[in-house]
Amino acid sequence: MKPLGQGDPLRLGPYRLHGVLGEGGMGKVYFGADASGGPAAVKVLLPELAHDGHLAERFLREARTAQAVTSEGVARVLAAELEGGRPWIATEFLAGPTLDDAVGRFGPLDDAAVRELARSLARTLQDVHATGLVHRDVKPPNVVLTSRGPRLIDFGIARPEHGLTLTRTGQIPVTPGYGAPEQVLGKRVGPAADVFSLGAVLAFAAGGRPVYTGAEVTAVLYEVVHGNPDLDAVPEGLRYLVMPCFSKDPAARPLPHQVVEAAAPPRQSERLWRSGRLGGEIRQREAAARRLTARPAGPSSTPEGGATDGTPRLTRRRLLAAAAGGGALLAAAGGGTAWWLSRGDGADAPSDPFDIPPAAKVRAAPLGSSEGSPEPLWGPLQEVADAASPAPLPVRDVVVFAASGGGIAARRVTDGRERWRIGDAKAEAGYLSVGDRLVATADDGGTLRTYVAATGSPRWTVDAEVGALLAADAHAVYLLTSDGRLRCVGTDGKVRWTRRPPLALSGGHPAAALGAGHLVLCTETGDVAAVRAEDGARAWVRKDQAEGPLRPAIDGTTVYLGGNSLAAVKVADGDELWALNPLRPPKQGTAGWGPPAVAGGVIYALDCEALRSVRADGSQAGAPMIVAGVAPPWRPPVVQGNSVWIVESDETGVSGLPRTGEGQPQTYALTGGHSRSTAAGANRLFVLNRATLLALPVY
Repeated sequence: MKPLGQGDPLRLGPYRLHGVLGEGGMGKVYFGADASGGPAAVKVLLPELAHDGHLAERFLREARTAQAVTSEGVARVLAAELEGGRPWIATEFLAGPTLDDAVGRFGPLDDAAVRELARSLARTLQDVHATGLVHRDVKPPNVVLTSRGPRLIDFGIARPEHGLTLTRTGQIPVTPGYGAPEQVLGKRVGPAADVFSLGAVLAFAAGGRPVYTGAEVTAVLYEVVHGNPDLDAVPEGLRYLVMPCFSKDPAARPLPHQVVEAAAPPRQSERLWRSGRLGGEIRQREAAARRLTARPAGPSSTPEGGATDGTPRLTRRRLLAAAAGGGALLAAAGGGTAWWLSRGDGADAPSDPFDIPPAAKVRAAPLGSSEGSPEPLWGPLQEVADAASPAPLPVRDVVVFAASGGGIAARRVTDGRERWRIGDAKAEAGYLSVGDRLVATADDGGTLRTYVAATGSPRWTVDAEVGALLAADAHAVYLLTSDGRLRCVGTDGKVRWTRRPPLALSGGHPAAALGAGHLVLCTETGDVAAVRAEDGARAWVRKDQAEGPLRPAIDGTTVYLGGNSLAAVKVADGDELWALNPLRPPKQGTAGWGPPAVAGGVIYALDCEALRSVRADGSQAGAPMIVAGVAPPWRPPVVQGNSVWIVESDETGVSGLPRTGEGQPQTYALTGGHSRSTAAGANRLFVLNRATLLALPVY
């Protein structure tokens, strides 16, 4: 939770606002308290959107819909009004983790907890359906676990029974893997759709992973309509409970009261939410919430910050102190879904933060001559970059780097003209390409932010406590939290898992590679660890590989590691396939192998002063080529076109060597010594030399 900022209201209706629980391109959710100190989550539409009658009506319709449900199993709507032209909704504050957060942190629920979860959610759906409504979005992020039991939240797309869900053209009307087949097909739905979703939620809780998966969203939706759920991870004794819920025919699915009867939880199973590690987490969050709303002691004392109307007033210090005592206070409250997570600080902020345009087109530059010194395609651009910038990041038609004066910037790959700049990005945390369409970065508060690479338009954000960004693909971003945990955030804006790493990672920025279903990390001390990308579980650890963090390279099912040896290791289990010693034994980090790069099945790496090329079986691919002026710490070679480019130190510059190992290298001279890095794309080599950026042709 963040303190109130400039422009935030101090009060909405009877609620004094104390902090921001979440914000996005459409609205904000505040932590508030009424005159008696009762906490509430207050969701309000942004002022620039309040004039949109459709959005305002949708906003208030959500409140009216949720108010019709009086079940104890939902987050109650406390009040809803249109104040000063801005609609707001106050809901019950739920200080507990969502089901997906709990499973990600503590693993699958045990038999008794799954049965109690089934009983509780099925009873809640009974109450929802009794009002003539269908929830339509039952999924793990919409289930909050409290000491009083599970609570179902977010009635944002709930509709009367047999009503159609209204969406924009091309928008997916369900959460992939949890929406029923009839929802995927856009048919009219009834209560049975919620039962299908309930089955998917229970199977996730019991097995620790979704039962419908696929490489793309469309593949997941196809499996829901035509395939069968993967229940291998669900314990045998619970499959009878969830399997009937997955019937393709809605009429064949059980009714909620039948799920209640079939669940047969043990006696006093409701106490499960108050015991064990999960119960301890819930108690911590509830205690933190009580501290936030606690009245000052003594009738004459004034709360810190100067409030005098009897309601607690919170300062940044008190917010941080309370949060530190109880972790994240709120996983979700009355509709805190990803729809509210998009950043909205620009006029081009999208109404849907997950509406990502197609990847930009870029024309490859013609190959240059292999003779003489290369002439820059553009630049050098002086004083545009931060001298401590990470390596440049080409993302199709732009190249991203840490900007001079702070933040990150993107310039066109064709002519070097600035395309966009994000001033509040924390460049030292890194930046990543997400599916060649988005750029992921972080701000000073640890929030993960994404932007359209071609335009800089903001998209979804997640309060992920980012310490360092590690790796990304089209489906997820992997990061190191500020307290040294590994975390995976899906491109749906949801935290998939958070784990303690097999090796201590805090206090530095490990080098990482992602591939073959694993995230491989090389730490500041040169140890290497691999975790499974799907759940963060430890795969293997390899100690004393290098003197420092050397980036691994993954090709197929093999990861290649530099350092004291050039080692080929199986990604899945860490078994060594082969290892090559360097030309000279490593001594205090002054020799050995540099970080490798792989292209066309050939591994390229610096070995002392030589560039060596090795085939996947460990045999030599070409003769070693001596490179002048290289010294640790080395940058990975950059392979582009028919050349391999090496960053040299001191006054030499960057040199391109023929991939065949035959012929003369060419060098582009640079001054300025260290803080030099390269990257390449579409036959262009991008060079950062302290504060200078330029693009060179490759041959």
